[in-house]
Amino acid sequence: MKLFLVVLFSFSAFGESLHYSINWPSGLSLGEAILSSTSSSTKGHIDSWDFSLDIDASVPGFVVRDHYTSRASGDFCSSELTKKFTHGKHKADERITFDQSNHTATRDTQNGGGKWDVPVGPCARDALTFIQFVRRELAQGRVAPQQDAVLGAMYNVRVEYTGTQTIKLGDKRVDADRIQASIKGPASDVTVEIFFSRDAARTPLLVKVPLSLGVFSVELQP
Repeated sequence: MKLFLVVLFSFSAFGESLHYSINWPSGLSLGEAILSSTSSSTKGHIDSWDFSLDIDASVPGFVVRDHYTSRASGDFCSSELTKKFTHGKHKADERITFDQSNHTATRDTQNGGGKWDVPVGPCARDALTFIQFVRRELAQGRVAPQQDAVLGAMYNVRVEYTGTQTIKLGDKRVDADRIQASIKGPASDVTVEIFFSRDAARTPLLVKVPLSLGVFSVELQP
């Protein structure tokens, strides 16, 4: 997830499923990710959103599989985030529930890991919901304000719009809105580039993540 996150509103109210290739700096594929969303609505008004992210970046002898789900209100205020992952022998399974009225989030780690509350701001957002909130703001001609995004730990995210840039996507060249996102967490501090399509949905097309081994990319597949 850190690769994708350390990596998006007018996307379809009926939902979407976006498929990405996770690539080594050389361009070779490391794995894949699927970002999905669905909504529930009443009389044309969106009441809630459900988001999910699945990542498989396994290599021979080392399994890397992540599964994240989140639920949020129609205004992109989170109510719940679950995350499960396997990284080699390291496994995790936890749920975070948001009490928006009392500005708290409760983190419950499964298998006896413990349970505790953390303070959050008004309309707190988990990481998946924040990505979609960024998309809505771009579609409405705004940049999302700096804020915390919850993914177990708290990550402070500052988003900056840096203009339009032509990028290569597969065998095509596409004009995209370039966003620079600075992400700071308890053990991370990274700035990534995110390129969004200029359509009404502001579909995330490409994410470039600088890591110690080079710049990895997450690229939308046709």
